[in-house]
Formats: sequence, C-alpha cells, structure tokens
Amino acid sequence: MTLVLRSDRAGVATLMLNRPEKLNALTPAMVAELRTHLQGIAGSDTVGCLVLRGAGRSFCAGLDIGGVGQESTPAERRAGAELVDLLESIPQPSIAAIHGYCFTGGLELALGCDLLVATDSATLCDTHARLGLVPVWGMSVRLPERVGKARAKRMLLTSERLDARTAVNVGLLDSCWPETDFDAELDRLTEAICANSWGSNRHIKRLLHLTADERTLRLAFERTRPWGLPDDGAARRRG
Repeated sequence: MTLVLRSDRAGVATLMLNRPEKLNALTPAMVAELRTHLQGIAGSDTVGCLVLRGAGRSFCAGLDIGGVGQESTPAERRAGAELVDLLESIPQPSIAAIHGYCFTGGLELALGCDLLVATDSATLCDTHARLGLVPVWGMSVRLPERVGKARAKRMLLTSERLDARTAVNVGLLDSCWPETDFDAELDRLTEAICANSWGSNRHIKRLLHLTADERTLRLAFERTRPWGLPDDGAARRRG
C-alpha cells in the first residue's frame, strides 16, 4: 500500500497521507515516504507550491504509537523531527490543508508548513502530556511562534481541543472554511501563490526562515539540519 500519494496540477504538488483507516496516524514507513517525496519536491523547478492533506476522515491523528514501539531504532525516533525540519525548509511555499482531527504528531507536522488552513469542522489538539510524552519534533518552538507562549503553554499543559474558528482566532490557523467550500478556497489560495514569481516566493521564504533564531532550535532539539535549500537557479516563474 502506498502510504503517501502525490498528485501534481498547475504547479501545485499535493501530498496525501494515505492511512485513512487509522486516521493517517504516522508510522516510520510513512515518515520515510514523506521524506522521499519532500526531497524530490525541494529539488524541483516545476513545483511552485506544496499542499499537505490527509485521506479519509482526518488530516492526521498523530504518531501511531503501536507502529513505533520500543523496538524502534534511534534513527527512527529522530526521523519525525528531521521530517518536519525538511518540510519547513523546502523552498516552495507549503500549506497544511486540515480536516477532521489534527492531533499531536499531526499538529507538529502541520506546523512545519508555511500556511495552515482547515475546514470549519476540524479539531486541533496536542496530547503529548496526556500520553506521558514530550514534544520533540519542534512544537515547543513552532507553536509559541504561532500562538504566543502563553497560549502554547495552555495547549500543551491541558491538552485542550480547539475547534477551527477558535484556532483561527488565536492564530494557529490562517483560515477556516465550510467543508462545501474548502476545495474551491484552497484552489484560490494556491492559484494566488503560483501566480506570483516563483523565484520571489522562494527568496522571501528563505529570508523569513533565516530570521528565525536557529540557535534556539538547535538547543531545543540537539540536532543538525542536513538539508540545504536548492540552488537559487532552480527558482523559476510559471508561465
């Protein structure tokens, strides 16, 4: 079974998490497939925007704890953090298109995207503390950047669930739309991004990325970033 599906249209690459029977809970194999796709997209000059979605009833219910288990290797345990770093660092603008549940590891994955949008029936939550776990994929940095430290503390320490409209109000989501309008609104958003200079979009994203305090990220996660941005000559404008 293919765990991550890719489709391309009009300069937009869509990656679909494809474990609908498990609400797209992440496994090591799924993380590996996502990484391969992202590496290919990062080096492509025919992709101007990336959309990350989930098949079935939810975006992603988090990490499949049973699918990781105590037998996982250190490399597998680090793979999720490195995946979110890679998602954040690809040169193309990226959008997390959320519906249903976006929980814990799924929320960490979404936070690696530049824009987060959702259906108005989506629910977002972090349950690390409820499960006796600690977020190690970057949420301790990326969530406060989105919603502020005080709200991030509340989310992380209480495992509160946010409906989509509340998530917009606190800055976690950029937009939410009715399910009946969601695909059309998402298309309008990707079309607006791809109508701009792809080279400018890449440079703008790189400039914004470089303004982040990466020393904080390194201290928080104790890891290096093994991927760089593609050569600037790869940036192009569609047309």
